Amino acid sequence: MLYIVEDDANIRQMESYALKNSGFEVAEFANAAEFWRACETQLPELLLLDIMLPGEDGFALLQKLRNQPQTHDIPVIIVTAKSTEVDAVRGLENGADDYITKPFGIIELVARVKVVLRRIQKPQPARLQAGQIVLDDDKRQVLANGKECSLTFKEYELLKLLLLNSGIVLSRERIMDKVWGTDFEGESRTVDMHIKTLRQKLGESGASIKTVRNVGYKIE
Repeated sequence: MLYIVEDDANIRQMESYALKNSGFEVAEFANAAEFWRACETQLPELLLLDIMLPGEDGFALLQKLRNQPQTHDIPVIIVTAKSTEVDAVRGLENGADDYITKPFGIIELVARVKVVLRRIQKPQPARLQAGQIVLDDDKRQVLANGKECSLTFKEYELLKLLLLNSGIVLSRERIMDKVWGTDFEGESRTVDMHIKTLRQKLGESGASIKTVRNVGYKIE
């Protein structure tokens, strides 16, 4: 999920359209307050941040992001006016990962987003754990309360995705994209059914998978 914080509706919609057409899931916000409320439910994989915002401006938002442990590592691309190069420098010095100046082209925007995402990708750990659930990716093995669980390919990938994002709420749409791929045309009910069977196979540990009403799922 990518977040856009931009008060100009035309620019915001253009950015969102370009990124969605490139296969990204996007949420749009007109100000910092809306952004912070959304972060209470789900943190973004990347933030496209306008500097000139009403109320809390982009610099203040960026500083707050970098000062909080849960948001410290979120990659940020700041958006500045072409005539204010000093803002780009200030943004980079305060922790932004890249910047783009207005006006910009759709191809440039998407390219910069992809470059930053590739740059910050971290190797996935081979061993993941939440409570009594242990996933060993090298052995392709799952243990729940010390007992091995026999999972289907999709169940395994679903559990792995939840464990990689432990404590973070994942929407049904994001789960479908990551586990089934962007071309998957099934309904989100498919995710619900796989969660149900996964919980059953995990036994008592299945309760670690929590339903977040009207949003999706998370593992604790």
